[in-house]
Amino acid sequence: MKLLLVGMNHRTAPLELRERYAAQEPEPALRKLVGCSEIEEAVLISTCNRVDLVVTTHHVEDAVLRIHRFFQSDLAGAKAAPQIDDITYEYHDGDVVRHVFRVTSSLDSMVVGEPQILGQMKDAYRLAVENQACGPVLSRLFQRAFATAKRVKNETRIAERPVSVARVAVELARQIFEEMENKSALLLGAGEMIELSLLALQREGLRDVSVVNRTFANAEALAARFAAHPHRLDELESLLPAVDIVLTCIGGKQPILNYGMLKAALAVRRNRPIFLIDIGVPRNVDPRVEKLDNAYVYDMDDLQSVADANAGARRRESDRAEVIVAQEKLQFDAWLSGLRAVPTIRHLRARVERIRRNELQRVAARLELDESQREGVEQLTRAIVNKVLHAPLAYLRNEVEDEAGSASIETARALFALDEDTAPGADADADLREEIERGRLLEARLAEAHADWDDSDDEAGT
Repeated sequence: MKLLLVGMNHRTAPLELRERYAAQEPEPALRKLVGCSEIEEAVLISTCNRVDLVVTTHHVEDAVLRIHRFFQSDLAGAKAAPQIDDITYEYHDGDVVRHVFRVTSSLDSMVVGEPQILGQMKDAYRLAVENQACGPVLSRLFQRAFATAKRVKNETRIAERPVSVARVAVELARQIFEEMENKSALLLGAGEMIELSLLALQREGLRDVSVVNRTFANAEALAARFAAHPHRLDELESLLPAVDIVLTCIGGKQPILNYGMLKAALAVRRNRPIFLIDIGVPRNVDPRVEKLDNAYVYDMDDLQSVADANAGARRRESDRAEVIVAQEKLQFDAWLSGLRAVPTIRHLRARVERIRRNELQRVAARLELDESQREGVEQLTRAIVNKVLHAPLAYLRNEVEDEAGSASIETARALFALDEDTAPGADADADLREEIERGRLLEARLAEAHADWDDSDDEAGT
């Protein structure tokens, strides 16, 4: 059994292509995927920044071809782009483990440390479990990924310092006002930076927002998306006394917020503080406003310097997080390696035990043994079987970490004729398959229970 991952993210594919492959209705696609002969288990991760498909398979090359067809037909359909090979990456075994752990811990995100991805990974896992696409191996992989993310969160400070200008602006506002729920904001402009800032403010609990723009239709459009209030530019001066936070990013050669305007607003506010975040280039706020008491002004240079300092701190914390990922990966690799020998070990034990029982049953009647004697012979034959099997089974458990280990497993299967239906003990195979199926049902129930992993510390993502 092999781990395989094929995917694309913000580094390999532009947004236009990622959108084409985003899973709109992943449930039937997942069920179809695990219904094919090449794939045994599957989890599909589909977010705004990535589309990753993680599977287990015994036929890697066939599985890769099947996944490419899955991307083109089941995900993209008629909208598919022809260059899928150019925009996807492919990982195998240990590299899959490392990738899933890094993604879940937000080390592979567009903004390292952002918290939304953990919730998205849990949603993807839960969806796979609900559609019976996730078995014991991927269940174990994702449970360890969640535990790794928890360690990264608890043992590093990777998510504590915002690194985008919009998030820095909001963080500074929160430091001044402590809480946002009872504050009001005025956004001057309707561009991307304003939109990102508005989104970040609303995540902090801000609800009372007004949008002002030279083109009123643009103000209306932005306000409609965020349940804000649109206003015309000539209303600006009358709005200022009622707002606590001003974010401005609007074109113009001269500052649109001048000294006299802010001085008058502060007088009406009875000197309650006003926080101005000027991300316009050229600046939208008259530099003299900084001299006014209770007027806190941050321009683009201020915000960028904070963002750069935070980015440096996050890089140092991400190095610590990578060490945690490496530790967890080693543990999972050891578990996965041991798992490779389990089917052969169970098969060999079942066959030899069946041979022992059949032979004992064949001669027991002729020996005319009483209950005590029969029990003694049972113990004797079991001890002989255990001693004979001890060395080969120990060898298989210890030799599974590389390609030579895989060869040892195949050799053992050939030596003991485990793949021959007519070999001695082969009548145990049916019982073994039934036992394995019962185990899989139990594992599925456990996986479903783990899919209800506690999300109380997650932040909702998109």
